Amino acid sequence: MSSSKDADPSLGYLTRKDTEVKLPRPTRVKNKTPAPIQITAEQILREARERQEAEIRPPKQKITDPTELGEYRLRKRKEFEDLIRRVRWNVSVWIKYAQWEESQKDFKRARSVWERALEVDYKNHTLWLKYAEVEMKNKFINHARNVWDRAVTLLPRVDQLWYKYIHMEEVLGNVAGARQVFERWMKWMPDQQGWLSYIKFELRYNEIERARGIFERFVLCHPRVGAWIRYAKFEMKNGEVPRSRNVYERAVERLADDEEAEQLFVAFAEFEERCKEAERARCIYKFALDHIPKARAEDLYRKFVAFEKQYGDREGIEDAIVGKRRFQYEDEVRKNPLNYDSWFDYIRLEESVGNKGRTREVYERAIANVPPAEEKRYWQRYIYLWINYALYEELDAGDMERTRDVYRECLTQIPHQKFSFAKVWLLAAQFEIRQLNLKGARQILGNAIGKAPKDKIFKKYIEIELQLGNIDRCRKLYEKYLEWSPENCYAWSKYAELERSLAETERARAIFELAIAQPALDMPELLWKAYIDFETAECEFEKARVLYERLLDRTKHLKVWISYAEFEATAIDESLDLSEQEQKEQCIKRARRVFEEALNYFRSSAPDLKEERAMLLEKWLNLEASSGELGDVSLVQSKLPKKLKKRRQISTEDGSSRIEEFIDYLFPEETQTTNLKILEAAYKWKKQKLSSADD
Repeated sequence: MSSSKDADPSLGYLTRKDTEVKLPRPTRVKNKTPAPIQITAEQILREARERQEAEIRPPKQKITDPTELGEYRLRKRKEFEDLIRRVRWNVSVWIKYAQWEESQKDFKRARSVWERALEVDYKNHTLWLKYAEVEMKNKFINHARNVWDRAVTLLPRVDQLWYKYIHMEEVLGNVAGARQVFERWMKWMPDQQGWLSYIKFELRYNEIERARGIFERFVLCHPRVGAWIRYAKFEMKNGEVPRSRNVYERAVERLADDEEAEQLFVAFAEFEERCKEAERARCIYKFALDHIPKARAEDLYRKFVAFEKQYGDREGIEDAIVGKRRFQYEDEVRKNPLNYDSWFDYIRLEESVGNKGRTREVYERAIANVPPAEEKRYWQRYIYLWINYALYEELDAGDMERTRDVYRECLTQIPHQKFSFAKVWLLAAQFEIRQLNLKGARQILGNAIGKAPKDKIFKKYIEIELQLGNIDRCRKLYEKYLEWSPENCYAWSKYAELERSLAETERARAIFELAIAQPALDMPELLWKAYIDFETAECEFEKARVLYERLLDRTKHLKVWISYAEFEATAIDESLDLSEQEQKEQCIKRARRVFEEALNYFRSSAPDLKEERAMLLEKWLNLEASSGELGDVSLVQSKLPKKLKKRRQISTEDGSSRIEEFIDYLFPEETQTTNLKILEAAYKWKKQKLSSADD
């Protein structure tokens, strides 16, 4: 049982165990040091070659007797037949069998073998080729023609069979027969190479008209750009320029929208260029650039620029270069339509050319790319497309109605509930003013205040009404402004300034009072300063002092004290019956009183603000020094602090610490306190020392 399992039918009576190659067990190398004599790989191979045993070849058999030849043939045929019975589908066996019969000059038997092989697999074109080659080689022409005829009938889509058949007929000089075979082939509508072979065949025999007819059928069978270009070049080669132009024109009519139309237009233009028809070529290039999508016209642009450089004038060259740049911009905006910088460059290019239709088309395409999200940062670049469009229509195109429509559409497009652009509202209103349409401008600005009120809109609207002298409208606008933004100190100040310019002092004062009474203000210091400056300008010094006192009740800031002192130093009331000298003395006294109050405040209530206190004393000293004889510098000098340079340890962001130098101020009253502290510490130390000695 074990021997039957190990047996293999391909090995005959031997088992797998008998056929195994037993290699010697590899010995472990103990000494791995290199041998004194080294052997190269070449020597090893040479020795192996020398020791190889001679190949055993079968003896050559010489046949000298017809009987022996018959036996040899019978044996070989039996071997082939046995082999065919085993591997009937193997084509190479059939071919070897048939070629052997051919070598024995037994052509009938050879044909019989070929026919039997074709019955097994008639779709194998190799069999047909070998069969026909055998017939041709042995000059059986009719037999070969019969084989080819059957082959192309059964396998009409195998081009090689047709080529071989036609080649045989042409070699035999049977041109009519070859043409007939070509015609049979063309009915099957082969690929381009088959048609071109037919055309070349006719041209070899100088049959121009026949070739032209074949070209006509060819372009109908394969209506592609390459086929039409070949046809036109054929006509050009034969000197038929009108016919060639006609072919190109027919091709353009049929294939203007084809994907390969660029090649057709380039070939057509180059044809006209060779015919010295520069204007025709230019028209073709321009027609092509207008009809072919920009993404597929790269080669066309390059050729057009080269053409214009060669044949065109300056204007033509510039137009070609513009076309090339236009192609680049088209490519950019196609890849990313929301890249507004590319749109701006593209629009600038079209504006420089001066074609209004093209410029408007690009503007319309650009503004159609609305930002995807309703967030202002995405709209900031986009909105300038609308602004530039409106300015172009107004300034360059001179179409006021279109400008008005652009502004109207732009304002409709902006989502005013989420954000708005004051610039657009103001530009639209200013445009209406330039058109002397004041009612329209007021309507736009009124809509702006109603839908999206902004500082810029209020300011510009007030400025327009003020220039027109409509004071009541200005007052109403200021009231609206302050209703919308009551914390806006700028609006309060400007409103009061307007009333003051109209000599309405009481109204201005009332506005200031309302302003400082507001619970929240964005810049209160400016408002208070404006109010105080207003009272000072009106020579109401007492009211200004009251304002300063009210301000000091709210804040004790250093700047307020200094401003108050400077006001007192310069507050000369001309209505009093005093000499100038006496008024200056009173001013300086009042300024000193303010400085002393400030100094007392910083000394008692804010002792940590040493730097502010030092600055206050410096201002006081400057005042005394600049007052000449009326000033007394010694009053301030005794109060001036000493500057001390000290060090302190501060911690940094990374957790480490470093030493920093700073300037500290030591005032005279603090020096006495420091001395007392030193004496107290010394007394305490002495007392501790005595108590330790007693112990």
